[in-house]
Amino acid sequence: MSKAHNLNRLAYFAAVVETGSFTNAAERLGVTKAVVSSQVTQLEHELKATLLVRNTRKVSATEAGKLFYTRCASILNEAQEAFSELSLLSEQPVGILRMTAPNDYGTAIVAPVVAAFRRKYPDCQVELSLGDDHSDLMSGNLDLAIRVGWLRDSALLARKVGGFRQLLVGGGANAREWARIRHPHELTAAPFIANKALTDPLQWQFEQETGETASVKLQSDLSIDSAPAIMAAVRDGAGLAILPDYLVRDHLASGVLTLVLPDWHLPEGGIFVVLPASKFRAAKVSAFTEMLRQAEKARVRT
Repeated sequence: MSKAHNLNRLAYFAAVVETGSFTNAAERLGVTKAVVSSQVTQLEHELKATLLVRNTRKVSATEAGKLFYTRCASILNEAQEAFSELSLLSEQPVGILRMTAPNDYGTAIVAPVVAAFRRKYPDCQVELSLGDDHSDLMSGNLDLAIRVGWLRDSALLARKVGGFRQLLVGGGANAREWARIRHPHELTAAPFIANKALTDPLQWQFEQETGETASVKLQSDLSIDSAPAIMAAVRDGAGLAILPDYLVRDHLASGVLTLVLPDWHLPEGGIFVVLPASKFRAAKVSAFTEMLRQAEKARVRT
């Protein structure tokens, strides 16, 4: 290279590509839109290449921009790893903690823990993405992913921080009707809301403390792919559903929902913090993982 380039401009350019606009990039970086636009324009001038296509609706990368972004992302991730390694020397987590979690668990449990984490570590920023699709941890854009249920085989590292029970629930207004159901096999005649997000949402295995088991294939005329939406439908009398305890606990306590077949149990699932394979584990990751584990312990005790 005949001259040195301002490497800070790589971060401005990458932020625009990742967020899809100069405005969103400015919000992420904590600067004005004008600063982001100026830095990217100067970068294009230095490289003598058009990296972004700008119009009134969106900003997208050109072919050259896409190739350049791939290299930029790698460089920036390496830099973040370097800062993360150095943060291990400090008791205080620093930098941006990027994570993903399922919608229902993320809303009910993770978001309050994030708020507590920010209060305890104000120098650490958090970016939480909620969604039920499994994000690619190997891309380097995430520090951790929270997975709920049963882990698939994976080369990633996972730490179990808690667990949850699956509960068969119905609307509290129909509690007397649900109380007449005494055995899982009687559920085949009851209205049931299936969770489309599950691999087999109608096949369930029940077990009693005595060891008796019952495998039931339920029938359903209503399928929903969101657990909070299923809970809302149950609450409004659409039928029975199987939902995680962390989502329905408060509604069971208030009587809005009622527990059906309380003497029968369904398989329990786990709460996992999944991490990309790495020689170093940043202090921010370890600190958040421990706070989530403590939150799970407190939830089980109450």
